Amino acid sequence: MSATPSSLSITLQIVSIVFYTFIAFICIGLPIAVIPSYVHEQLGFSAMVAGVTIAAQYLATLLSRPFAGRVSDNVGTKRAIVLGLAGILISGVLTFFATLAQSLPTLSLSILIASRLLLGVAQGLIGVGTISWCMGAVGAEHTARSISWNGIASYGAIAIGAPLGVVMVAHYGYVSLGLALSVLAALGLVLIRNKPSVPVVRGERLPFLAVFGRIAPFGASLCLASIGYGTLTTFITLYYLNRGWAGAAYCLSVFGVCFILSRLLFISAISRFSGFRAAIACMFIETLGLILLWLAPTTGVALLGAGLTGFGLSLVYPALGVEAIRQVPNSSRGAGLSAYAVFFDLALAIAGPLMGAIALNLGYGWIFFCAALLSVSALGVTLLLKRRAY
Repeated sequence: MSATPSSLSITLQIVSIVFYTFIAFICIGLPIAVIPSYVHEQLGFSAMVAGVTIAAQYLATLLSRPFAGRVSDNVGTKRAIVLGLAGILISGVLTFFATLAQSLPTLSLSILIASRLLLGVAQGLIGVGTISWCMGAVGAEHTARSISWNGIASYGAIAIGAPLGVVMVAHYGYVSLGLALSVLAALGLVLIRNKPSVPVVRGERLPFLAVFGRIAPFGASLCLASIGYGTLTTFITLYYLNRGWAGAAYCLSVFGVCFILSRLLFISAISRFSGFRAAIACMFIETLGLILLWLAPTTGVALLGAGLTGFGLSLVYPALGVEAIRQVPNSSRGAGLSAYAVFFDLALAIAGPLMGAIALNLGYGWIFFCAALLSVSALGVTLLLKRRAY
């Protein structure tokens, strides 16, 4: 179906902004499939430590969300993105030195965790900055589209970055990761220099805690549903190794491709059927995908499970986000986006240590069963929110 000129113009505006999200998540995707094996196999630490190393990034993003919202609302969206790109550049340098120190496992791990923390803060700044910039440029009525294209950029970048990171490490070693992050971030800083931003929205700024309280019910549902994503991205490599399978990075690629296809094909479902109905349908599909990952006897079934998980999770964030952002004024839009994103960050921060502990005690397969139970819980919360809204 061809887009009308006005619709195409809006989409192009959004894409030109979320391009910086794409750069940021390429940098997040490159190490995501190889850092767990680096920590576990090269440095000799446990699966739980590997999970904590990945989760450190998400915890930093979570804790820095209020700061990201304040920067976006008070200083400007472009500056938030510039600060984020600078953070990625420094994180790349730290990653480079961490891999050089491989012969000193504790030192290498410490530097690596520091780089992950900085990468997490940068992710928060860029995530809030790009969506808020999009909404300021094309209007709040296109919130779902702004969030969706930002998600397409992020998960598409991970789908490309994860297998690319595996190839880079295989051919050039772990030191290539830090160099790639630094170069990509520097490229983003060069490209954003002359791009005009949008004016800061004037008006009353709600305290972050007040915004958080309005967003929390929607965020709780998002958090429960998103633990499945954190589980897959953090442990799919070790899950495959445990099963004696190869090609774990392709699970992330299939997840990302199905995620993008779902958003491209069904984003209009949010405005057509409401955010609540779209989220409920997607949570059901996500749960089915996680169950397939739990029961998977072969890599083919695991890939199908990853695809359904990505397809289902795709619209949960924008669908619930549309309903959540309606609860705050435009002048506190950055704070609202930050508060909402806190719950996604929380899901990813929880997933590492929680599912690592489950894997140690029950086995890797059971982490996907537990993630499926949490997805069902998210479905129940969303049904309650829908009933309260109508």
